[in-house]
Amino acid sequence: QVQLEESGGGLVQAGGSLRLSCAASGSIFSVSIFKENGVGWYRQAPGKQRELVAVIQSGDITNYPDSVKGRFTISRDNAKNTVYLQMNSLKPEDTAVYYCRLQGSPYWGKGTLVTVSS
Repeated sequence: QVQLEESGGGLVQAGGSLRLSCAASGSIFSVSIFKENGVGWYRQAPGKQRELVAVIQSGDITNYPDSVKGRFTISRDNAKNTVYLQMNSLKPEDTAVYYCRLQGSPYWGKGTLVTVSS
């Protein structure tokens, strides 16, 4: 079993930046899975469905939806068992709880709240 913990959320003005972190812990086997498999960042705004905003696959292949492309960057530091989400040029519509997930698994973090004021 792997545990995921997000951090880095907060209140920021429109146009600002935040960097979210998703740290993995657990057994050595579980952490190795985290390092080798895809990790996604998702968000859920009030009254809306959870949506994928970034994913990093094996080989550090990344993908983003058009809504965040060019503003968000996902990266990983395997030495720290951590995946990051750098968010720039934030907009009020980016306000949501952000979650990380080990793709294809039931493992999610508990989320971190990002609030962007206009």
